[in-house]
Amino acid sequence: MRKYNVAVIGVGAVGKEMLRCLHQRAFPFKEIRVFARSQRDITVEGIVYRVEAIENAQFDNIDIALFAGTEGEKGASLTYAHKFVDKGAVVIDNGADFRLDPKVPLVVPEANREKIFNHQGIIANPNCTTIQAVVALAGIYKELGLKKIILTSFQATSGAGRKAMETLWEETKEIVKINEGINELPQRKKLDKSYQVFPCQIAFNVIPQIGSFEQEGYTTEEWKVVRETHKILDDNSIKISATCVRVPVFTSHSEAIYFETEKDTDGEEIREILKNSKGVKFFEDNTYPLPLDVEGTDLVYVGRLRKDIYHKNSFWIWVVADNLRKGAALNAIQIAEELPPFL
Repeated sequence: MRKYNVAVIGVGAVGKEMLRCLHQRAFPFKEIRVFARSQRDITVEGIVYRVEAIENAQFDNIDIALFAGTEGEKGASLTYAHKFVDKGAVVIDNGADFRLDPKVPLVVPEANREKIFNHQGIIANPNCTTIQAVVALAGIYKELGLKKIILTSFQATSGAGRKAMETLWEETKEIVKINEGINELPQRKKLDKSYQVFPCQIAFNVIPQIGSFEQEGYTTEEWKVVRETHKILDDNSIKISATCVRVPVFTSHSEAIYFETEKDTDGEEIREILKNSKGVKFFEDNTYPLPLDVEGTDLVYVGRLRKDIYHKNSFWIWVVADNLRKGAALNAIQIAEELPPFL
């Protein structure tokens, strides 16, 4: 079996998860090179990696370049992706910069694997919120079509990066310390702002804003769900509306998804489709997945299937997935696993 030289660009939460996935899935790599802003050593799962400073680095002899990306920021891929491509690498970008570029495939392998082979050097990874929703709905869309999707997400702090997770932890510790020994409801005091990355306190709170506000009062994260789902399914006719909420969870996004099918169906048919959908673990009856339980796992978990008692062909599901793995790193590695025969 041929082996491949792989580069990982970025050593935040997603970059480190990419390194874990490459080893855990026994990806056929010959060499892994790691790039970031500054040179240093990092250790992931007991393996020491020498991080190269990306500025002025040489990108020769790299077959696949995995850009970890950072949601909400212009990623390194804007500066460096084409430099890797010019040297013969295929770039898989987890950032947002190329997702809606008509020349760049936007891929969730369980939904549109065939698009991988139409790349011109760059393949985009969708937003984490979009990925798990599309995995859950892809089988239903293929069998029955979709008229409408209404999605409410409950998104972990890790989706905003390592500093966001630290913010949740530090705020929680500070609130506990403030209220230590008090035998009444917790006191609210002005917290230290030095480590905060959110517009509001996230500990013991929820924030109904992820990203900045755009047209019609929807946030950038909510528009990603709409635009990316349309592109992945190659169907702009689906009416999609989303509300994206940040919650005090470290890892794993949860979503309540309402959908209406094009064809007549019933709950039993939807159940069978979900049970047989690639990448999905379906929870029967009144059992359901929890974000804490799915952390560190690779599937998209679906439970609480129920019909809308007032509208025909309309249903609710509860969907949970590790946003750092299937929502980012793992999806990129799954795309890379399809590439080697065609490099």
